[in-house]
Amino acid sequence: MGALQLVLGLICLAVTAVAVVMVVRTVRRMVRSIRLGQPDPNRKGPFGARFANMLKEVLGHTRMLKWSHVGVAHWFVMVGFGGLSLSVLVAYGEVFHAPFEFPWLGSFGPWNLLIEILGVTTILGGIWLSAIRQLNHPRRAGRVSRFAGSNFWQAYFVEAVVVLEGVGIMGLRSFKVSSDLFHAPVWSAPVSFALGSVLPASAFAVSLFAAFKILSAMIWVIVIASNITMGVAWHRFTAFFNIYFKRDPESTALGALKPMMSNGEPIDFEEADPDKDVFGAGQVEDFSWKGWLDFTTCTECGRCQSQCPAWNTAKPLSPKMLITSLRDHAHAKAPYLLEGGKKDMAGDEVGITGEDSDERLAKIDALALAESEKPLVGGPEEAGIIDPEVLWACTSCGACVEQCPVDIEHVDHIVDMRRYQVMIESNFPTELGGMFKNLENKGNPWGQNNSDRLAWTKDLDFEVPVFDGELDEDVEYLFWVGCAGAFEDRAKKTTQAVAELLHIAGVNYTVLGPDEGCTGDPARRAGNEFLFQMLAEQNVETLNSVFEGREPGKRKIVATCAHCFNSLANEYGQLGGNYEVVHHTQLLNRLVREKRLVPVAPVAEDVTYHDPCYIGRHNKVYEPPRDLVNASGASFREMPRHADRAMCCGAGGARMWMEERTGKRINLDRVDEALGTASSKVATGCPFCKVMLTDGMTTRQNEEVASENVEVLDVAQLLLQSVKRGTDGVGANGDGSGDDGAPDSGGVAANAETSG
Repeated sequence: MGALQLVLGLICLAVTAVAVVMVVRTVRRMVRSIRLGQPDPNRKGPFGARFANMLKEVLGHTRMLKWSHVGVAHWFVMVGFGGLSLSVLVAYGEVFHAPFEFPWLGSFGPWNLLIEILGVTTILGGIWLSAIRQLNHPRRAGRVSRFAGSNFWQAYFVEAVVVLEGVGIMGLRSFKVSSDLFHAPVWSAPVSFALGSVLPASAFAVSLFAAFKILSAMIWVIVIASNITMGVAWHRFTAFFNIYFKRDPESTALGALKPMMSNGEPIDFEEADPDKDVFGAGQVEDFSWKGWLDFTTCTECGRCQSQCPAWNTAKPLSPKMLITSLRDHAHAKAPYLLEGGKKDMAGDEVGITGEDSDERLAKIDALALAESEKPLVGGPEEAGIIDPEVLWACTSCGACVEQCPVDIEHVDHIVDMRRYQVMIESNFPTELGGMFKNLENKGNPWGQNNSDRLAWTKDLDFEVPVFDGELDEDVEYLFWVGCAGAFEDRAKKTTQAVAELLHIAGVNYTVLGPDEGCTGDPARRAGNEFLFQMLAEQNVETLNSVFEGREPGKRKIVATCAHCFNSLANEYGQLGGNYEVVHHTQLLNRLVREKRLVPVAPVAEDVTYHDPCYIGRHNKVYEPPRDLVNASGASFREMPRHADRAMCCGAGGARMWMEERTGKRINLDRVDEALGTASSKVATGCPFCKVMLTDGMTTRQNEEVASENVEVLDVAQLLLQSVKRGTDGVGANGDGSGDDGAPDSGGVAANAETSG
């Protein structure tokens, strides 16, 4: 060990000590800050399922690989970061004494081959990710870039260190080879041996590269320890926990919304006190600790932003920037909160009070105090963290949650902020006031008389069975019509088509008629949790009485509205309503497979399919509607954005009742995509989508962009067109053939989904 090696070694140890002290301090502050969030006891178990899912998502990169080439590069960088960390430990010995190696492991071929592979692929992966960031830079792509709004210096710094770490390990190994200090077989380090054959022998160069490796790693640690909001770096550690603590270990945080919680318990509106209980999120500390962990973990990769219908139509909402704004605010305000600071709804200090309050406040950083004065939601004049236009632009389509590689729960956080704005501030878009009033007074968002819920049955040539107080044993399904299906003229046609198909197939069903009420979906997505629970509890009481005496497996409901389907299947269980709910495309798909519905007159047209968000992303029902389109005999054409990447129609999140005043209308964007398939029909499976797409198609027809024969219809209507001509031979028992014995012409896949 020479003098230069001694100096290098001491420098490395000193820098390491500084880095360790700094990162320990930052981690402690991070943990304390995250614990400022509200309790959420639903994240604890089961351990096995959560841990297994975390390993699957991290090691299998199941979510990252949705974007294949990026996922592959990121996987090598991730594995390289973990695998090469052990080589940093070896470097502490090598910086003092070049021949140093771990006993046995240093000459073990398989281990050295692994390090060789990781060293090379880490360099290539880091360069590849940097190139992707450059090729998709906002200066090239503008708003289309998923990196618009991301912090570039932080990302480039992290990627540069990744590359330098790989260079360090390969350089060190190569000089060990040239200095005859490397004892592993040639096959385990082909690149190192190749480079070493042309490098001069130098034990000092080995120590120099060891120091380079240590110092680059420790500088990286010092930089991230100085930037608690540097999610692009911190996610390497926090992502494990964020994925483990996701709402449901089996799926993404879609389908049901997170219940409205206060102090770790579902809120009881009969006993709730706005002065004591938390109503949504009015301040950053009102989010749960998982929310704070979400904010801290955001990598700013922009996948959510790239899929967001609001962002893609020039609205101000970017899911990524919403999360990063909450992150920056949360950690900036944390010092104030950690000292016990708290403000009431009027903005008065109620946490730090008493005779020594001025002294205690004076000890808090001025920036933290200034941050505590900012409202969570407010316009530029109020210096709010989240602009109201951003908050209300969300359609709750779930594209952000579906794409996020670290399982951030954007929709839950947005709805929590809406809940506070609606129930405490009474601050929401004016159009929602009429919708809320209609729900309260009429039980439906259209404000129609409930006595008209059976008006859709008048044009049918058969009798629709209506629940009369007792459910017969032979009734298999309760047909939930929904408000749109009962009152909206375009949606009525879907309801009639489904009823006719069920009649043809001989399915015993009944409808509730005037006893049915709105499921409350638009109220809940708009943040009016009180109104949702009021409507839902009424429906649960009705449904439980209808199904009284029936075992769970026979409490079956079929719904045509995607939003009703989602509420009944996923949210009513929170209020004691547990039913087996299927979407009508799932049931019809099964009936075709069983040959109780036989398509005999193929629809000789090109048809494209629009995935409703609340059937697709929220409930993973993708194949049954497509199988039905194929069963109808139509020539199916897929839109570029489909299945889990499908573009929203713009109606979700209560946007159905709000005007779009900024950017391009979302429904027009989707209609333009449908027109690009050159299809003569656009099929869907949701009345809200049907309304939005029909309106968009009408607009384009008036502008002479689309021909007048482009029809928007439900999949059930399409199927009915192909079945109806053969119904003369299909009896009430649905024997599966017409008078001419026509076989099943649909060919629906036998493995198609049949349940929600």
